[in-house]
Amino acid sequence: MITTWKLKAGAVVTALPLMLVSFATTAAAMTTQTTAHNSSNPTVFDTTGPLTGLSGGNLPLTIERIHASPALAGSSPRGLSLSPDGSRVTYLAGRDDNQSFYDLWQMDIATGQRSRLIDADQLASAELSDEEKARRERQRIYGQGIMEYFWAEDSQSILIPASGQLYIYQVSNNKVIPLDTGSGFVTDARLSPKANFVSFVREQNLYVLSLANQKVTQLTHDGKGPIKNAMAEFVAQEEMDRMTGYWWSPDESHIAFTRIDESGVELVTRNEIYSDGIKLTEQRYPYAGKPNVEIELGVISLVGNKTQWIDLGAEKDIYLPRVKWLPDSKHLSFQWQSRDQQALDLRIVNIDQPSKSTTVITERSKAWVNLHDDLQFLKQQQSFIWASERDGFNHLYLFDLQGKLLRQLTQGDWVVDHLEYIDEANGYVYFTGRKDSVVERHLYRVSLNEGASSIQLISQRSGMHKSVFADNKPVYLDYFSSLQQPPQISLHDASGKHLAWVEQNEVNSDHPLFAYAKQWQMPQFGHLKADDGQTLQYRLFKPTTFDSKQKYPVVVRVYGGPHAQTVVNAWSEADYFTQYLLQQDYVVFQLDNRGSAYRGTQFEHVIYQNMGDAEVRDQKTGVDYLRTLPFVDGDNIAIYGHSYGGYMALMSQFKAPDYFKAAISGAPVTDWRLYDTHYTERYMGNPETNKQGYDKASVMPYVKNYQSGLLMYHGMADDNVLFENSTRIYKALQDEGKLFQMMDYPGSKHSMRGEKVRNHLYKSLAAFLDSQLK
Repeated sequence: MITTWKLKAGAVVTALPLMLVSFATTAAAMTTQTTAHNSSNPTVFDTTGPLTGLSGGNLPLTIERIHASPALAGSSPRGLSLSPDGSRVTYLAGRDDNQSFYDLWQMDIATGQRSRLIDADQLASAELSDEEKARRERQRIYGQGIMEYFWAEDSQSILIPASGQLYIYQVSNNKVIPLDTGSGFVTDARLSPKANFVSFVREQNLYVLSLANQKVTQLTHDGKGPIKNAMAEFVAQEEMDRMTGYWWSPDESHIAFTRIDESGVELVTRNEIYSDGIKLTEQRYPYAGKPNVEIELGVISLVGNKTQWIDLGAEKDIYLPRVKWLPDSKHLSFQWQSRDQQALDLRIVNIDQPSKSTTVITERSKAWVNLHDDLQFLKQQQSFIWASERDGFNHLYLFDLQGKLLRQLTQGDWVVDHLEYIDEANGYVYFTGRKDSVVERHLYRVSLNEGASSIQLISQRSGMHKSVFADNKPVYLDYFSSLQQPPQISLHDASGKHLAWVEQNEVNSDHPLFAYAKQWQMPQFGHLKADDGQTLQYRLFKPTTFDSKQKYPVVVRVYGGPHAQTVVNAWSEADYFTQYLLQQDYVVFQLDNRGSAYRGTQFEHVIYQNMGDAEVRDQKTGVDYLRTLPFVDGDNIAIYGHSYGGYMALMSQFKAPDYFKAAISGAPVTDWRLYDTHYTERYMGNPETNKQGYDKASVMPYVKNYQSGLLMYHGMADDNVLFENSTRIYKALQDEGKLFQMMDYPGSKHSMRGEKVRNHLYKSLAAFLDSQLK
């Protein structure tokens, strides 16, 4: 249910989590000015300092322009990567006439020359398989052309999957060669570590193609019906951020893979409603409290195709969120997670003794243990780095291979976002985190030998930084944005020194945003106190033509769910509609309530087994503050959110109708029994043992409190938050004789993609707000 963006050298996939489409960031360099407004005693950051407005034209922003090409953000490539040898940058860039059609581009680091490496028109264009469509929805990938690519370790070739076909780009002769994989749609393809093979999944089985002789070998044979080999199950893709079901050993001798049996998972027949008919779709959907897949972990040898099965233990109702080979190719690690997600073990097994795994790390929580991707085995010493929230904040630790703690590398009342790179030769660990500001992400490094006392800030500018390192050279790409700057990409050395621009993306007279830039508004940042004393961050945008003597209606934009953050100093397409509302004389307010991310476990765990309670109270605290402001019309406040934000909009309006005159709820979960196991049980426990909690967290008991002013919308082919979530509320409101509005979209999935769909949606939202608040 989350939105994450992955950037990794060598293998490039963009993934935008479920409910929130935004880059997370901060405002560390702001000057501060404390002003007592009410008993909450908020601190207000004076953003007239560093956060100045943009320079440019004064053209009003329209909803059509928000979604049209070229993109308002300018040239902001996705799929960013460095070749493993650090010689060139590659990225996917949309076209000026179609921002959703991607070609593969490169920049030669030595010369700075940029060129289109592969024109996507050269590749196959065909209808995607249903499995691939679902996988892309889980990855939050939307578009056409080249959507992903994979560098070979020797930097001499690139694998490109396109419409179920595979191609190899050869650096030496600049040629794109199609691969003959046989008949059928190919998915989840990748190069083996030494680029001797290409592996892929077809019809629920795993295959490899030898690039030396072009021979295709089928490695598994029983995949059909509910049996799937080398494929990630629904909750692994949607909730665990694990998009694959197989892993190459570094020496290419073996492949570890999952075998899942979905026969126990409830088979749901859904109606996907399209404009020209209804498609009956069968989907095995693991509702909260119901059976999951049964999962096995095997290791198959490429010589002889013999499979050995790893002993995962007597308990079968478990999760397998992560699998990773050790550098020696003889040992395999896997993370074992209990069904209640209060236990997470890191286990290591010698593949020659598959029944004898050793548990080297145990993580335990009375609420839940968060998953992460921050496990890295060192190559020059028998140790590994592991992230843990054992002290209440996510930090990095160095262990030996037996699980003995050698050193805590980071510590303090702040969180590490990600482990980015390990430079063993020079003894540094690079990571991104919130050491200097909770609303910004910065790059740091710490000494492997000295630990936390040696942390150095590497990134320089105030905002959000995401780093992509070369595999074999300590240089990195900095993907940077802030509220004042659309995404920029620059190349840096290991100390943070700027070497070159990959995409400066300056908002000059040639930039798509320039004509509208003068109207672009910067927010004020501040904080309030929750009822348990914890600090709540907010940001407040004033109307474009602000007059302190007038009173303005307010739109509270909310997400509110776990693993997400909206109050950041970052550029986000989600803010374009905010800017439109500011030009229509609205105040826009955002507050990250308890339960949201990057604040530590105490802040997150408040919602455990009781969702929709503390979050709503925190949003009410925000409205209490708004009503103290002389320019706010306290009787005309609306709340708007999508997905978890849609749930929050309903719960807030229904539980506090005197706070919110109007609400817009998009694709909401309305009863957590209707959502999937891994996400829901993490926060709510099992519905059999927490019936009262599930009842209280449902929207249904509060329908009777609704008075007026509600718009709901939902994609009628949503396979994530099923359409039934909204139809249940429609029926309940109708039974109560309550008047409301709804706008549903035939054929749309959860993300509500497509220019025409989004234009109509946001016009509908704007018209509704005008009718309710003005």
